[in-house]
Amino acid sequence: MKLRSTGRLAGLAVVAGLLSAGAAQAADPESCKTVRMFDPGWTDITSTNAIAGTLLGALGYEADIKTLSVPIGYQSIKNGEIDVFLGNWMPAQQKFIDDLNAAKAVEVVTRNLEGAKFTLAVPSYVAEGGVRDFKDLAANADKFGKEIYGIEPGAPANQNISKMIASGDFGLTDWSVVESGEQAMLAQVKRADRGKDWIVFLAWAPHPMNTRFDITYLSGGDAYFGPNFGGAEVYTLARTGWPAACPNAAAFFGKLVFDIDAENQMMDMILNEGTEASVAAETWLKANPGKLDAWLDGVTTLAGEPALPAVKAALGL
Repeated sequence: MKLRSTGRLAGLAVVAGLLSAGAAQAADPESCKTVRMFDPGWTDITSTNAIAGTLLGALGYEADIKTLSVPIGYQSIKNGEIDVFLGNWMPAQQKFIDDLNAAKAVEVVTRNLEGAKFTLAVPSYVAEGGVRDFKDLAANADKFGKEIYGIEPGAPANQNISKMIASGDFGLTDWSVVESGEQAMLAQVKRADRGKDWIVFLAWAPHPMNTRFDITYLSGGDAYFGPNFGGAEVYTLARTGWPAACPNAAAFFGKLVFDIDAENQMMDMILNEGTEASVAAETWLKANPGKLDAWLDGVTTLAGEPALPAVKAALGL
């Protein structure tokens, strides 16, 4: 992904240097004990915040996670009221980053997720029937009932689909968007899957739909969803000055990177099994202890002790 601000890349290099230097220090000052974070109410960020919070707790820190909308969360970073955010989806949030960069209010700590995507998809049996691209939809209009299943009314993604329909692209001018909300949409996908009926719907990763259903993302929608199936990368941000003030904690966040499968598993526990986020995080960490070596390499507890033994002890590993 190309970033419009070269300063953003330069900032990443500067922070990387700070993290390297910070990891060599014994510990952070007591003022770094509480790490203020925010969650926009997205299950993927709830999951990654829970992982971070569990590990921070084992290291002697405390994660103070507030539920804030994206605009308010970014304003709180600018105001110095939030230290770290794990959910900077790019390029979708470019305008927020431009604003924060203009105010010199944010530093990029790391890219914590690659391979995210968001576009239309079909069950794989539909793909096997010949629908693999947006241009394949119109020829199968009757099988789809000329409907595309979206999420909640007014969602930007639904508006994007409506714009695509109105444009005449792909021959979908007499199609409609079914605005039903995420869970209602997925219930419809489940119903269609059970009867092997044809359906086209909004899909994204990370999300447990990718493990619950066998789905195929459609190509050809770059003009509306972006390249690489609406591809995105997620970055960890810190308010300006926080990595230098709390280099050990910043080093931890600099190493905390995830993958799609891990987030799918965490989100599945939270969304479909009703597991509390903190419990899901502990369960996942106990099942995947190999992740700890890379995440905690060169990091210490707040008291200056080696991180890995402390975390393993806290998790009972």
